[in-house]
Amino acid sequence: MKILDYLNQNSGAFIVVFTFFVTLSTIVYAILTAYLVKETKKMREVQTEPRIEMAIEPLEEAINIIRLRIKNIGLGPAINVKFKADVLSGGEGAQKLLSEFTDVNFLKTGLQYLGPNQKLYSKYTQMTENFEQKIKSLFQFEIIYESVTGGKYVEKAIIDISEMKGMSQIGRPNLYSIAKSLEKIQTDFGYILSGFKKIHTDIYTSSDREEYNKLLKKRYGEIEENEKDGNV
Repeated sequence: MKILDYLNQNSGAFIVVFTFFVTLSTIVYAILTAYLVKETKKMREVQTEPRIEMAIEPLEEAINIIRLRIKNIGLGPAINVKFKADVLSGGEGAQKLLSEFTDVNFLKTGLQYLGPNQKLYSKYTQMTENFEQKIKSLFQFEIIYESVTGGKYVEKAIIDISEMKGMSQIGRPNLYSIAKSLEKIQTDFGYILSGFKKIHTDIYTSSDREEYNKLLKKRYGEIEENEKDGNV
Protein backbone atom coordinates (compact mmCIF):
# COMPACT_ATOMS: atom_id res chain seq x y z
CA MET A 1 0.00 0.00 0.00
CA LYS A 2 2.81 2.34 0.82
CA ILE A 3 4.32 1.81 -2.65
CA LEU A 4 1.00 2.51 -4.37
CA ASP A 5 0.51 5.61 -2.26
CA TYR A 6 4.02 6.76 -3.17
CA LEU A 7 3.39 6.21 -6.89
CA ASN A 8 0.04 8.01 -6.76
CA GLN A 9 1.55 10.94 -4.94
CA ASN A 10 4.48 11.28 -7.42
CA SER A 11 2.76 10.27 -10.66
CA GLY A 12 3.23 13.73 -12.12
CA ALA A 13 6.98 13.59 -11.62
CA PHE A 14 7.21 10.11 -13.18
CA ILE A 15 5.30 11.32 -16.22
CA VAL A 16 7.68 14.26 -16.64
CA VAL A 17 10.75 11.98 -16.39
CA PHE A 18 9.25 9.43 -18.80
CA THR A 19 8.34 12.18 -21.26
CA PHE A 20 11.88 13.54 -21.05
CA PHE A 21 13.44 10.16 -21.93
CA VAL A 22 10.99 9.60 -24.78
CA THR A 23 11.80 13.03 -26.18
CA LEU A 24 15.54 12.41 -25.83
CA SER A 25 15.23 9.04 -27.57
CA THR A 26 13.25 10.64 -30.40
CA ILE A 27 15.94 13.30 -30.89
CA VAL A 28 18.74 10.70 -30.91
CA TYR A 29 16.78 8.55 -33.38
CA ALA A 30 16.23 11.58 -35.66
CA ILE A 31 19.95 12.43 -35.57
CA LEU A 32 20.91 8.83 -36.41
CA THR A 33 18.37 8.74 -39.24
CA ALA A 34 19.74 11.97 -40.70
CA TYR A 35 23.30 10.61 -40.44
CA LEU A 36 22.31 7.38 -42.22
CA VAL A 37 20.56 9.33 -44.97
CA LYS A 38 23.67 11.46 -45.41
CA GLU A 39 25.95 8.39 -45.58
CA THR A 40 23.60 6.69 -48.04
CA LYS A 41 23.70 9.79 -50.24
CA LYS A 42 27.51 9.79 -50.11
CA MET A 43 27.63 6.11 -51.08
CA ARG A 44 25.28 6.73 -53.99
CA GLU A 45 27.41 9.67 -55.13
CA VAL A 46 30.60 7.58 -54.90
CA GLN A 47 29.03 4.96 -57.16
CA THR A 48 28.42 7.58 -59.85
CA GLU A 49 31.33 9.90 -59.10
CA PRO A 50 34.30 10.16 -61.49
CA ARG A 51 37.81 11.04 -60.40
CA ILE A 52 40.61 11.73 -62.84
CA GLU A 53 44.28 11.42 -61.92
CA MET A 54 47.38 12.30 -63.92
CA ALA A 55 50.86 10.95 -63.24
CA ILE A 56 54.23 10.23 -64.86
CA GLU A 57 54.59 6.70 -66.20
CA PRO A 58 57.82 5.29 -67.71
CA LEU A 59 57.59 2.52 -70.28
CA GLU A 60 58.10 -0.95 -68.80
CA GLU A 61 60.62 -1.94 -71.44
CA ALA A 62 62.56 1.35 -71.33
CA ILE A 63 62.49 3.38 -68.12
CA ASN A 64 64.19 6.35 -69.80
CA ILE A 65 61.10 6.90 -71.98
CA ILE A 66 58.30 8.56 -70.03
CA ARG A 67 54.78 9.83 -70.71
CA LEU A 68 51.78 11.09 -68.79
CA ARG A 69 48.99 8.69 -67.83
CA ILE A 70 45.47 10.08 -67.50
CA LYS A 71 43.08 7.67 -65.77
CA ASN A 72 39.55 7.80 -64.36
CA ILE A 73 39.94 6.01 -61.01
CA GLY A 74 36.35 6.76 -59.99
CA LEU A 75 33.33 4.47 -60.33
CA GLY A 76 31.40 6.81 -62.62
CA PRO A 77 32.15 8.20 -66.09
CA ALA A 78 33.56 11.69 -66.57
CA ILE A 79 32.14 13.91 -69.31
CA ASN A 80 33.19 17.21 -70.87
CA VAL A 81 36.79 16.81 -69.71
CA LYS A 82 39.08 19.79 -70.27
CA PHE A 83 42.81 20.19 -69.58
CA LYS A 84 44.76 23.34 -68.77
CA ALA A 85 48.54 23.16 -68.35
CA ASP A 86 51.01 25.66 -66.90
CA VAL A 87 54.78 25.58 -66.43
CA LEU A 88 55.66 26.24 -62.78
CA SER A 89 59.42 26.08 -63.18
CA GLY A 90 62.06 24.90 -65.64
CA GLY A 91 61.97 27.75 -68.14
CA GLU A 92 62.31 27.11 -71.84
CA GLY A 93 63.27 23.46 -71.38
CA ALA A 94 60.10 22.80 -69.40
CA GLN A 95 58.02 24.58 -72.04
CA LYS A 96 59.47 22.36 -74.77
CA LEU A 97 58.83 19.26 -72.71
CA LEU A 98 55.24 20.32 -72.07
CA SER A 99 54.81 20.81 -75.82
CA GLU A 100 56.06 17.25 -76.36
CA PHE A 101 53.64 15.79 -73.84
CA THR A 102 50.63 17.73 -75.09
CA ASP A 103 51.22 16.99 -78.76
CA VAL A 104 48.15 14.78 -78.70
CA ASN A 105 44.72 16.06 -79.64
CA PHE A 106 42.66 15.16 -76.55
CA LEU A 107 44.94 17.22 -74.27
CA LYS A 108 44.22 20.25 -76.44
CA THR A 109 40.53 19.83 -77.31
CA GLY A 110 39.39 17.78 -74.30
CA LEU A 111 37.33 14.59 -74.03
CA GLN A 112 33.61 14.08 -74.31
CA TYR A 113 33.73 10.88 -72.24
CA LEU A 114 36.19 9.03 -70.01
CA GLY A 115 34.80 5.83 -68.55
CA PRO A 116 35.64 4.19 -65.20
CA ASN A 117 39.17 2.69 -65.22
CA GLN A 118 39.71 4.03 -68.74
CA LYS A 119 43.17 5.46 -69.27
CA LEU A 120 44.85 7.46 -71.99
CA TYR A 121 48.44 8.52 -72.56
CA SER A 122 50.20 11.66 -73.67
CA LYS A 123 53.01 11.69 -76.20
CA TYR A 124 56.26 10.29 -74.79
CA THR A 125 59.67 11.89 -74.36
CA GLN A 126 63.17 10.40 -74.36
CA MET A 127 64.86 11.46 -71.11
CA THR A 128 68.36 10.73 -72.44
CA GLU A 129 67.92 13.76 -74.71
CA ASN A 130 68.39 17.14 -72.97
CA PHE A 131 68.24 15.39 -69.60
CA GLU A 132 69.52 18.32 -67.52
CA GLN A 133 66.80 20.61 -68.86
CA LYS A 134 63.94 18.11 -68.68
CA ILE A 135 64.68 16.90 -65.15
CA LYS A 136 64.12 20.42 -63.78
CA SER A 137 60.63 20.71 -65.28
CA LEU A 138 57.61 21.26 -63.05
CA PHE A 139 54.07 21.48 -64.44
CA GLN A 140 50.57 21.92 -63.12
CA PHE A 141 47.59 20.44 -64.96
CA GLU A 142 44.09 21.62 -64.13
CA ILE A 143 41.51 18.99 -65.06
CA ILE A 144 37.91 20.18 -65.30
CA TYR A 145 35.12 17.67 -65.79
CA GLU A 146 31.53 16.72 -64.91
CA SER A 147 29.65 13.63 -63.75
CA VAL A 148 26.55 12.25 -65.46
CA THR A 149 24.50 13.52 -62.52
CA GLY A 150 25.61 17.11 -63.16
CA GLY A 151 28.35 17.37 -60.56
CA LYS A 152 31.27 19.62 -61.48
CA TYR A 153 34.86 18.80 -60.49
CA VAL A 154 38.26 20.45 -60.72
CA GLU A 155 41.42 18.43 -60.06
CA LYS A 156 44.95 19.85 -59.94
CA ALA A 157 47.85 17.53 -60.75
CA ILE A 158 51.46 18.53 -60.12
CA ILE A 159 53.90 16.85 -62.51
CA ASP A 160 57.44 16.99 -61.12
CA ILE A 161 59.92 15.41 -63.53
CA SER A 162 62.69 15.54 -60.90
CA GLU A 163 60.96 12.58 -59.21
CA MET A 164 62.47 10.44 -61.96
CA LYS A 165 66.03 11.37 -60.99
CA GLY A 166 68.09 8.38 -59.84
CA MET A 167 65.60 5.75 -60.99
CA SER A 168 67.09 2.68 -62.67
CA GLN A 169 65.98 -0.61 -64.15
CA ILE A 170 67.57 -4.04 -63.87
CA GLY A 171 66.81 -6.47 -66.66
CA ARG A 172 63.68 -6.55 -68.76
CA PRO A 173 60.10 -7.07 -67.49
CA ASN A 174 58.95 -10.70 -67.66
CA LEU A 175 55.98 -10.00 -69.93
CA TYR A 176 58.19 -8.04 -72.31
CA SER A 177 60.78 -10.85 -72.43
CA ILE A 178 58.08 -13.45 -73.07
CA ALA A 179 56.59 -11.33 -75.85
CA LYS A 180 59.99 -10.91 -77.54
CA SER A 181 60.68 -14.67 -77.30
CA LEU A 182 57.30 -15.52 -78.83
CA GLU A 183 57.94 -12.99 -81.58
CA LYS A 184 61.27 -14.65 -82.41
CA ILE A 185 59.67 -18.12 -82.43
CA GLN A 186 56.94 -16.85 -84.75
CA THR A 187 59.52 -15.30 -87.09
CA ASP A 188 61.66 -18.46 -87.23
CA PHE A 189 58.59 -20.62 -87.84
CA GLY A 190 57.51 -18.30 -90.64
CA TYR A 191 60.94 -18.63 -92.28
CA ILE A 192 60.67 -22.43 -92.16
CA LEU A 193 57.18 -22.48 -93.70
CA SER A 194 58.21 -20.09 -96.46
CA GLY A 195 61.32 -22.13 -97.28
CA PHE A 196 63.64 -19.24 -96.44
CA LYS A 197 65.26 -21.49 -93.85
CA LYS A 198 65.46 -25.28 -93.68
CA ILE A 199 65.58 -27.64 -90.74
CA HIS A 200 68.87 -29.52 -90.56
CA THR A 201 68.06 -33.19 -89.85
CA ASP A 202 69.78 -36.56 -90.22
CA ILE A 203 67.30 -39.11 -91.62
CA TYR A 204 67.83 -42.77 -90.62
CA THR A 205 65.99 -45.10 -93.08
CA SER A 206 65.32 -48.86 -93.06
CA SER A 207 68.08 -49.44 -95.64
CA ASP A 208 70.50 -47.64 -93.32
CA ARG A 209 69.50 -49.98 -90.51
CA GLU A 210 70.01 -53.06 -92.73
CA GLU A 211 73.45 -51.85 -93.74
CA TYR A 212 74.33 -51.19 -90.14
CA ASN A 213 73.20 -54.70 -89.10
CA LYS A 214 75.35 -56.20 -91.86
CA LEU A 215 78.38 -54.34 -90.61
CA LEU A 216 77.69 -55.56 -87.06
CA LYS A 217 77.39 -59.18 -88.21
CA LYS A 218 80.60 -58.88 -90.21
CA ARG A 219 82.37 -57.40 -87.24
CA TYR A 220 81.10 -60.12 -84.89
CA GLY A 221 82.15 -62.78 -87.42
CA GLU A 222 85.67 -61.37 -87.54
CA ILE A 223 85.85 -61.37 -83.73
CA GLU A 224 84.73 -65.05 -83.56
CA GLU A 225 87.31 -66.14 -86.17
CA ASN A 226 90.07 -64.32 -84.31
CA GLU A 227 89.06 -66.05 -81.07
CA LYS A 228 89.19 -69.44 -82.79
CA ASP A 229 92.64 -68.71 -84.23
CA GLY A 230 93.82 -67.48 -80.86
CA ASN A 231 94.50 -63.99 -82.09
CA VAL A 232 92.43 -62.35 -79.39
